[in-house]
Amino acid sequence: MSDTVKARNGGVSRYVIEIVKAVIIATVASLLCVLLAAFIIKFFNLSSGAVPIINQIIRSLCVLLGCLISLRLPGNGWLRGIAVGFVYAVISFVVFSLIGGSFDFDLTLLNNTVNGVVTGFLGGVMAMLIRRN
Repeated sequence: MSDTVKARNGGVSRYVIEIVKAVIIATVASLLCVLLAAFIIKFFNLSSGAVPIINQIIRSLCVLLGCLISLRLPGNGWLRGIAVGFVYAVISFVVFSLIGGSFDFDLTLLNNTVNGVVTGFLGGVMAMLIRRN
C-alpha cells in the first residue's frame, strides 16, 4: 500500500475515534444531567409540562459539549457534527428506552433525531471555528 492510502486510512480512523468519543461524552453527560434534572424537578415540584423542554435543552447542550470537546481534527466539522448528533440520537433512544422500559417509535424520536443532527451540525461548525482561531 502506498503512503497516501495509509495516511487516508489512518486519518479516517482518527475521525471515527473523534466521533465515538464525542458520542460517549454526550451520552454520559446526558445521563448525569437527566438524573440531576429529575432530582430538581422532584425537589422543586415542577410541572410535568416542563420535562420535555428540559430534556431537549439537556440533549442539545450535551451534543454541543461532545462536539466542542472532541472534534479537534481539521476539516468537515459540520459533517462530523451531524454524525455525532445522529449517532447520539440513536444511542440515547436505546439507552433511555431501556431505562423507561418501552421502545416507542413516535414523533418524539423524529424530533430528538432532528434536534441532535441540527445541534451536531452547529457544534461541529463551532468546534472548527474555535480550533481555527
